[in-house]
Amino acid sequence: MKMKFRTVFNCIKKINIISVRYYTPRRALMYVPGDNLRKLSKAFTLDVDCIAMDCEDGVALSQKETARSTIRSILDTEKNVTRRNFDRAVRVNPVNSEFCHDDLRAVLTAKYLPDTVLLPKVEDKGHLEWFADQANALIRDEAKIDLIIYVESALAVIKCYELCKYTMELAENGKFRLAGVVFGSDDLCASLGITRSHDGAELLYARQKVVLISKAFNLQAIDMVHIDFKDLVKLKEYCEQGAQMGYTGKQVIHPDQVPVVQTAFLPNKKQVEWATGLLESFKEHQKKGQGAFVYKGIMIDMPTMKQAQNIVDILKLTSSSL
Repeated sequence: MKMKFRTVFNCIKKINIISVRYYTPRRALMYVPGDNLRKLSKAFTLDVDCIAMDCEDGVALSQKETARSTIRSILDTEKNVTRRNFDRAVRVNPVNSEFCHDDLRAVLTAKYLPDTVLLPKVEDKGHLEWFADQANALIRDEAKIDLIIYVESALAVIKCYELCKYTMELAENGKFRLAGVVFGSDDLCASLGITRSHDGAELLYARQKVVLISKAFNLQAIDMVHIDFKDLVKLKEYCEQGAQMGYTGKQVIHPDQVPVVQTAFLPNKKQVEWATGLLESFKEHQKKGQGAFVYKGIMIDMPTMKQAQNIVDILKLTSSSL
């Protein structure tokens, strides 16, 4: 994978019209139980975009305090642990649980803040207001973190636009940035009273709605977990399907899933060659004072240009892991 994309990345660097937006790649968002120091230590050695130190679903009720204190000890020691090019995230418990306040107090007052807080089971504005109050009170100085919210119930799917909009408003004067939305498929199935099928057809509407709304706010959209972690063939199929919908990454529960996911959410060689060629052609036509132009028999408009730019941006921003 590294050799496959290095050559096409080198040609990207020649294009001067690229404007890189603030963006942290999270192709694979890998959950690691916060109470298991051995698994956490191993995770820090992996080539994975985002390590989600978990206080929530991956931790038994009796181990919540252990998870919290273990994660706090990591945040208090070495900010970047073994390497620098990954997002250090913490998934706290839901706002309406008895654990969230202590989770946030532990991680947001640590010596080194997590890069991202993952807030599960968000359903109404009150959850967001409470989180904003906690973050603003606990985070010191002018520091800011990224926030990713989870859409995991029928109510949350219905209110997804409202939740994203309100979070963005709270973030304007807060100590956090809304960076993305996670689609929580299994909790949604429980909310709907259904069993998830092998092809996930019953989740198609909600899955597409979440990514559509996320992109309307220029947010990352993290796709559902593939729970059969040994079935890498089906995982690849789901990843490609999700990427085609517009998802920028996928939740991961096992290290073996990471290479499949992170490769799937990179543009392929054909896409990169098309995008770089189109942007070079645009640059040449701009020098000649020409607006609209034809590239490979197709009239190019601004939405097409944005598609090409997105492909180039994604590859450039993930180049540190290539």
